[in-house]
Amino acid sequence: MKLKDRGLAARVALAAAAFAAMAWGFCALFLQHMPPILNDPAEDMSFALYVPLFSLYVLWTERRKIAESVGEPGVGGLILALPGLAAGFLGTRGAQVRLEIVGFVCLLVAVAWALFGRRTAKAVLFPALFLLFCLPLATFLDVVTVHLRLLASSTAFGVLRGFGAEVVRRGTMIGALDGSFAIDVAEPCSGLRSIFALMALTAAYAYFNQPTWLRRAALFAASVPIAVLGNVARILSICLVARYASGEFAMGFYHDYSGYVIFSVAILAMVAAGEAMRRFLGPGPSAEGAAPESAPAAAAGGVRRFARVAVPAALLALVVPAMVCQSATPEVTVAEAPEVHLGEIPGYESAELGAGEAELNVLPADTRIEKRMYTAADGSWFQVTLVVGGKSKSSIHRPELCLPAQGFQMTEPRTASAGGRKWRFITLASKDAPPLGFAYTFFNQEGYRTASHTARIFRDVWDRSVLNRVDRWVMVTVNSSAAGDGPLAAIAERLKGFLP
Repeated sequence: MKLKDRGLAARVALAAAAFAAMAWGFCALFLQHMPPILNDPAEDMSFALYVPLFSLYVLWTERRKIAESVGEPGVGGLILALPGLAAGFLGTRGAQVRLEIVGFVCLLVAVAWALFGRRTAKAVLFPALFLLFCLPLATFLDVVTVHLRLLASSTAFGVLRGFGAEVVRRGTMIGALDGSFAIDVAEPCSGLRSIFALMALTAAYAYFNQPTWLRRAALFAASVPIAVLGNVARILSICLVARYASGEFAMGFYHDYSGYVIFSVAILAMVAAGEAMRRFLGPGPSAEGAAPESAPAAAAGGVRRFARVAVPAALLALVVPAMVCQSATPEVTVAEAPEVHLGEIPGYESAELGAGEAELNVLPADTRIEKRMYTAADGSWFQVTLVVGGKSKSSIHRPELCLPAQGFQMTEPRTASAGGRKWRFITLASKDAPPLGFAYTFFNQEGYRTASHTARIFRDVWDRSVLNRVDRWVMVTVNSSAAGDGPLAAIAERLKGFLP
């Protein structure tokens, strides 16, 4: 492309300055906040290392198209930069990686739009949005995980029973009646991470394989059921191997390497779906003959000349100071954990219980767990668990994520006041067993109390991003042999002496 606009070189220089300022402003994301996420087994983001490389590859292959799309500076880019700057600043203050990434991607498109026009922003939109696959979503979408686990285990159970195998199922666990094998579809086997990886791969494949955005979106959407079916097939195959061959082999060598085989089959299904679309829908329209945007009317020449100077100058005036301020944001502080402990309750015998193996393996190391079982003379009992969270948000998780996996159906959820605070009361139903009572509540080091997980999350985000502080939350859960509101409220009343 010949440089017809003498100011184009200056805009390129301004773009380089804006991107350099962004690299400086988001250095905490690149050097401090993101690396622990990539190494976190709970997120399993190993594929994210290749995401920016593919975005750069797309920019390189599309460089001629991008160069030809350059037009007049666009005011829309300035408008788009505002939420990007806000998300980046608030994300950096609270070490909110998801906000930081969204802000960075938003600014990439905004800079292109403000300096080179709407068509250039559209040309770089896909490689910019592709960076969103670096978002750590496994723990954010943890409520989906338990449903994927239940889907895989229930499907495997149904097929095994169809083959005549004598198996039982409780939640996400499948076992043989004779005790020859027992398989639990744990969180890493939910398939959520393989869904993210296949979605990223499908998005990349669809971009080059399909000619229109509608067909790209259709193929991209197909990646989700393909990944889910692939994971269900994997769990089923593990159960079949355990039932008809060896449980030790199924949970050992086969379990470790079957994922690669299933993922390869999912990739083949993705390619087959893409080729089927091209075969039955045709090659699609060619982009080569697309008509360029019509030039603005000559009468607007004065406005264009003003925009060429004003919009880039305004963009730089927004981005550079904001990035300097963002880079100087102090490291988020971690609040002191509340000192809470359980004690004796008159009329009950009590015994301390240790944390379970799953809790010790899954929860972050700075999480503190205290459990105590209380038993009355009439045989009724209740168990109280205190979970004092650490710096990571994954220290506290919703009971809705683990109880269904243990075979419980959570019914009659309601919020009630008891013991001077709000509690969430739930009835737990399970097959061939009487209903149990369950309750939970939250509070932090400042004494903020809530029984709502959503309210707790919003309070935590506010304190991280606005106050630059990581709250230390305490989750109190009660399991009881009695399921009614009266018994649960009475337990909550007895516990108020231990809780602030």
